[in-house]
Amino acid sequence: MRALVIYCHPNPESFTAAVRDTVVSGLERGGAKVRVIDLYGERFEASLSAAELADYEDEAVNCAPVQAHVDALMWCDTLVFVYPTWWYGLPARLKGWLDRVLVPGVAFLMPDADHADIRPGLTNVTAIAAYTTCGASRWLTALVGAPGRRTLLRGVRAICARRCRTSFAAHYLMDSSTPESRAAHLRTVAARVDRLVSIPAQREEATA
Repeated sequence: MRALVIYCHPNPESFTAAVRDTVVSGLERGGAKVRVIDLYGERFEASLSAAELADYEDEAVNCAPVQAHVDALMWCDTLVFVYPTWWYGLPARLKGWLDRVLVPGVAFLMPDADHADIRPGLTNVTAIAAYTTCGASRWLTALVGAPGRRTLLRGVRAICARRCRTSFAAHYLMDSSTPESRAAHLRTVAARVDRLVSIPAQREEATA
């Protein structure tokens, strides 16, 4: 397994950072090769520039401003997002990462004479995970429609490999969390990651 972890939080001492550490430890313990992209740590620019928009469909040059990120994306087979849910959605830097890195020719193929719709480009990605925190309750998040989760586990998944697996865990009511609730969430995340890592291993054993 080659796992790319996209981490997005401005506070290096946040609970989300503890979630990231739990994820990375679990992946490495399971034998996965891991790369971490810290969007705040590298001051990733969220805004798609006018020049990038002009070149968006030109596959010869559209990767140039974010080539290192594109290379990491094409290297991985497992994509893991660790982030806080703000206003029911993704932080600006994470949404900007999707806007700028998931470009035509990389994430998807544009419509052409034979295809009326876009087609998947991330066929190397066979698993997507999202581990987050939410200030709102589970029921309120569901009522609003959980747009952040839907963007990643439905929208991005749709341009990945067929039967791409998903994994998700959220700590709801984060603003009233306790040491016990946070510890329980980290255990849940660890269990989800263990499951994520174990399935490819089980498949390899079955075909050996």
